[in-house]
Amino acid sequence: MSSAGTGGRFQTAATLTHESAKSALEAGLSRIAAGATEVDCAPLRQFDSSALAVLLAWQRAATSRGAALGIVNLPSGLASLAQAYGVDTLLTFRH
Repeated sequence: MSSAGTGGRFQTAATLTHESAKSALEAGLSRIAAGATEVDCAPLRQFDSSALAVLLAWQRAATSRGAALGIVNLPSGLASLAQAYGVDTLLTFRH
């Protein structure tokens, strides 16, 4: 997880799978608690359904703080996976 240069945005790692989900979740929650309102998924190259669970948890955390979490540069494969699982309407993403 890294900063993209602005206080309100953070980036995912290149991999977000079952093996890395817990640490990614915790890192993102920390950034959201510090005021981040956007996550950039551009670095994301390897993922599984765990990535969707993490994104949804991040969005819930932002909502509980009274903010929205924007998801940018979501890989098309992950967007397709979200649609297949029926959670695409729960995610706030833009290309």
